[in-house]
Amino acid sequence: MIARRTLLAAAFCLGVAAPAFAEPQLGQPAPAFKALDADGHSRSLSDFAGKTVVLEWTNSGCPYVGKHYGSGTMQALQKKETADGVVWLTVSSSAPAMQGYFTARTAKAWAAKEHWAGTAILLDSDGKIGREFGAKNTPHMFVIDKTGRVAYMGGIDDRPYADPESLKGAKPYVAMALADLKAGRSVATPVSQPYGCSVKYNSAE
Repeated sequence: MIARRTLLAAAFCLGVAAPAFAEPQLGQPAPAFKALDADGHSRSLSDFAGKTVVLEWTNSGCPYVGKHYGSGTMQALQKKETADGVVWLTVSSSAPAMQGYFTARTAKAWAAKEHWAGTAILLDSDGKIGREFGAKNTPHMFVIDKTGRVAYMGGIDDRPYADPESLKGAKPYVAMALADLKAGRSVATPVSQPYGCSVKYNSAE
């Protein structure tokens, strides 16, 4: 049973849903983007041509994100996939003064605290990348194949709950999509319902 306290925390972080942005199309080229990472490096999708890329939207104050990082499942997947050559980009689209907003310093502090194991943390406080991808939740996940096309978009799994107990028996959609791509198969479940806290875009925009 999901704890009442966990439900309350999740309800608080959900906030107002993100506006309905145009989403990328499955099987079509992913939206191009360019942003600074937490180390001050400029990162573009074109930098990773010929590689599989995962985009993971995050919010350090979101209990749904906390479920995956607190259990270590997110870091384990990051470590496994990057070791296989996958590029893992964690994106923070929280606006200044909003829950989960990252500066370069706070992003690096969070990464160290959580033992984050991705490739780079992209600082998207103006929400440009998030809007281009139609990112609605944290964590909202996208997988881009080696040809630069969108191969998967949706939730990290099929359990839309903040309680860590919900991880038991969950269907890991992102891990499954990556396994399909590595095997040269079509992704069996290319789209799923994203879940989590709403992305904390600038409400004035």
